[in-house]
Amino acid sequence: MERLEKLVRPHLLKLKPYSSARDDFRGNAEVFLDANENSFGSVVDSDLNRYPDPHQMKLKKKLSEINGVAPDNIFIGNGSDEPIELLIRAFCEPGQDRIVVLPPTYGMYAVSAEVNNVGIKSIALTQDLEIDLSRLQSDLTAEDKLIFICSPNNPTGNLIDSDSIIDLLKSFEGIIIVDEAYIDFADQPSYTHRLAEFPNLVVLQTFSKAWGMAAVRLGVAYANSFVIEVLNKIKPPYNIDKYTQEAGCRALDEIDKKDSVVRKIRDERQKLELKLSNNPLVENIFQSEANFLLVKFQNHEAIHKYLKAKGIITRDRSRELYCEDCLRITVGTPEENEQLLKLLNHYS
Repeated sequence: MERLEKLVRPHLLKLKPYSSARDDFRGNAEVFLDANENSFGSVVDSDLNRYPDPHQMKLKKKLSEINGVAPDNIFIGNGSDEPIELLIRAFCEPGQDRIVVLPPTYGMYAVSAEVNNVGIKSIALTQDLEIDLSRLQSDLTAEDKLIFICSPNNPTGNLIDSDSIIDLLKSFEGIIIVDEAYIDFADQPSYTHRLAEFPNLVVLQTFSKAWGMAAVRLGVAYANSFVIEVLNKIKPPYNIDKYTQEAGCRALDEIDKKDSVVRKIRDERQKLELKLSNNPLVENIFQSEANFLLVKFQNHEAIHKYLKAKGIITRDRSRELYCEDCLRITVGTPEENEQLLKLLNHYS
């Protein structure tokens, strides 16, 4: 705990968080006259006039039971972007400290750092898309507070070597954030099972991918209870609305359905990779453990425009390190994938 306390921005340790009406009272009552809500009800739906649970306890309880992580080790965010932002605000002094990113990787880590006037140290993955461990460890300084590791990685889709991540967790004095947005599509277990072993580990997950709930913006951070306490201090009091909390709870009652969809996506990923590999336009397909494929094309820009004109949108990732001439293609339904393949077969 002392090690983690030293990492937090000092003024936040003394911060008294805003106490909402729902913090001051927890329990059952018949008349609520404490939160300046509209006692006559909502103009849309009668149960929308009350503030939602600021701590999302029903949702955390379900996540705790499913993942074997105590509720005190769970933070619910407005997408994964909220805990990313809050971690930077909690542990990095503006104009002084830095985050470490390992390109090619998810772009929001750097954007959130820039918004908060926090420095960015960029240490590229190797050409094999693994952590350059010796270079990274030799380059780290006291100002480097957070290391963001996306695994499976976006935009490449590969898992990052577990031994390298564990090595960093043992040696780095700061916080290691493992972003597992795509972990359901991989063969590797989540790092949530190692939280007790490493107090400086934060694991990010999301309902946007495997659960198919991108529209509701629901993300989760798993971490040491002290880290969660700090995030709760600085979050907005009601950061997750009633509908989103209820949608998350309903989803967690449908694990079998989620697992079935994940199996379908993995099967389609394998079929799509095989068929794309036989297309003469394709020069390389990156090994993926996610719900997308990064594909290197001949004349990728023209193919990107051609597919767009035909109503199929892919993501041009050619400006990212090691991703020259690459399009990122989300695994679609069987019908969508066949439509894509048919168009590529007829491209000339």
